[in-house]
Amino acid sequence: MLSVEELNDRLIDLAFAEDIGDGDHTTLCCIPADAESESKLLIKEEGIFAGEEIAKEVFRRFDPTMQVEVYIHDGAHVKPGDIVMSVKGKIQSLLQTERLMLNILQRMSGIATMTSRYVKRLEGTNTRVLDTRKTTPGMRMLEKEAVKIGGGTNHRIGLFDMILLKDNHIDFAGGIENAISRCHRYLEDKGKDLKIEIEVRGFEELNEVLRVGGVDRIMLDNFTPEETRKAVALIDGRYETESSGGITYDTIRDYAEAGVDFISVGALTHSVKGLDMSFKAVDSSKLKI
Repeated sequence: MLSVEELNDRLIDLAFAEDIGDGDHTTLCCIPADAESESKLLIKEEGIFAGEEIAKEVFRRFDPTMQVEVYIHDGAHVKPGDIVMSVKGKIQSLLQTERLMLNILQRMSGIATMTSRYVKRLEGTNTRVLDTRKTTPGMRMLEKEAVKIGGGTNHRIGLFDMILLKDNHIDFAGGIENAISRCHRYLEDKGKDLKIEIEVRGFEELNEVLRVGGVDRIMLDNFTPEETRKAVALIDGRYETESSGGITYDTIRDYAEAGVDFISVGALTHSVKGLDMSFKAVDSSKLKI
């Protein structure tokens, strides 16, 4: 299995390949190869900044001679006019790394900002906000890192680090008891120690899970806040609880106050707006040509 660093390296390589192709002909035609200057990352919208390390890696992988100075770090609240970092080096390198760096930082900062809003909405409760697998292909590690920077909690990273028996698994397996028993046999046969979560769609399924047991967490899918409160009382602390399905910023606190341990919110990553920022050249009088 690839490490986080290897996955991010592949993402950077692919992104440069699709953006630059056989050359950034706009830059190459008008900027001398030895010209040097400086650009600064300027914030244009209030939010939470995220992506410092991957930004530095984008610059390093493209041109190790680029010099990056960071003034504002991950998790900081930023506002229009703030300068997050400055980068000195060859102008050709500054121009060719600009868009990839901005694409990543804008998205990560947008996710961190959205997550922070949801987390603050739950202040005073014991409920934690979870992300989901509804991420941009290839960017999952970065997007989940942004969720953590914004104060949220990561659910499973992928299909490999946790068992999550959802509705289709249960239906294809022939029911809850079959799904849970097969899960335990599989884990024993493979010598794996993974947490088990199971989704329930109503109280009939919930009661069956409580009868069968053998799980770590129960996901209450599309329950109302009132139903959630009743379900939490039935579970009575025997298993972790998670609410999921159609929960919005306006309704999330109602679910938290119903007593669940976690609330998963796909909107943190699947429909977030990027935080507005730009990468601007310094005064042209400082150019070294």
